[in-house]
Amino acid sequence: MIKLASYNIRKAMGTDRRRNPERVIDVLNELDADVIALQEADRRFGIRHAVLPDWLLQMHSDYRAVTIPTRSESMGWHGNALLVRRDQEAAGDVVHLPCLEPRGAVSAALDIRGVRLRVLGMHLDLSGLWRRKQAAAVLHQLDLWQDHDPAGATVLMGDLNEWSANRGCLADFGRHYEFAPCGRSYHSRRQVAALDKIMWRGGLTLVASDVHLSANARKASDHLPVWAQFDVGH
Repeated sequence: MIKLASYNIRKAMGTDRRRNPERVIDVLNELDADVIALQEADRRFGIRHAVLPDWLLQMHSDYRAVTIPTRSESMGWHGNALLVRRDQEAAGDVVHLPCLEPRGAVSAALDIRGVRLRVLGMHLDLSGLWRRKQAAAVLHQLDLWQDHDPAGATVLMGDLNEWSANRGCLADFGRHYEFAPCGRSYHSRRQVAALDKIMWRGGLTLVASDVHLSANARKASDHLPVWAQFDVGH
């Protein structure tokens, strides 16, 4: 089995209006996933310092951020980051997305439980038109990667900012990927929308998926984490 999760941590700003990175790490430890996609993982302004610097992750967890070709102060790329276990090897890359405001995605190729896996984390635009353009860019980039570096399976995760049930970018992704039925992840105090998604294709069988509900998760961000567990099917 492998477990993957996605979490918009809102720069570690909780629903109590307090910035508490350690509380976010507590939620990450509760998830106990093999790979976690984070959104809003960097400060918004200036040199965009990482909200969860590696020294803090090392002190309180066994996770580390996948290294990608960006500025060293940041944790990810336009707030997107991928976490893996500290002993997990992973080759990271970035995806430039068409946008009006800074947007991007991060990717990692890794071997886990004997499966060649590519994982991509993203945070899409508030505009439906730009979300569809960004979905097209993600799908195009994945096709290019697949041509040069075939993966046994691909998992896409992130905050898609799509309020509809099956339209817009969800329809675009749905022509190529299956969605894990994780449920409503926003708002963490009153769950009204399923904004956070996990999608996959390739050699994986979905076993379970859900929203992670805990006292820490209710307070740590305005989004709840979502997770999916897969059988690698050797």
